[in-house]
Amino acid sequence: MSRIGRMPVEVPSNVTITVGDDTVTVKGPKGELKQAIVPHVSIEVEDGQAVVTRKGDLKQAKSNHGLMRSLLSNMVTGVHTGFTKELQILGVGYRADVKGQNLVMNLGYSHLIEFPIPQGIDISVDKSNKISVSGADKQQVGQVAAVIRGYRKPDHYKGKGVRYVDEYVRIKAGKSA
Repeated sequence: MSRIGRMPVEVPSNVTITVGDDTVTVKGPKGELKQAIVPHVSIEVEDGQAVVTRKGDLKQAKSNHGLMRSLLSNMVTGVHTGFTKELQILGVGYRADVKGQNLVMNLGYSHLIEFPIPQGIDISVDKSNKISVSGADKQQVGQVAAVIRGYRKPDHYKGKGVRYVDEYVRIKAGKSA
């Protein structure tokens, strides 16, 4: 059996899990998330725990077992506490600001970059150089952070650009005379 798949998912008291025929819905204080149930697995909720079991011993069933348990665990954590990714902007004149439903960034290009904030995501900016992306859906939070980072990836010669707060960028030596 899968080591990850056989562990039960603890469900807090203010979170409810509803299992349908082919979808699972998790509701909590931070919102509601839905996920299609992958083939060859089933989910049972009892006594404040959700247990994912597989229906057979196929290789795909074994793979889906751990996957569905991880997805369910991330959904419960997301609607209960939420997820956050923090980005840092380094560079002279580089800055960001939230204006309405857009994240406006000046990243050294000849124009400002306006990123529309997706529904279900909260973006805040501290001191115009630290961006915090938060939300209930772990996949969406990670994707939004990756898109923002992609507008100006860290430069390996000067270190300028957008990077994750805990990211290490190795600075290369420039030309030597």
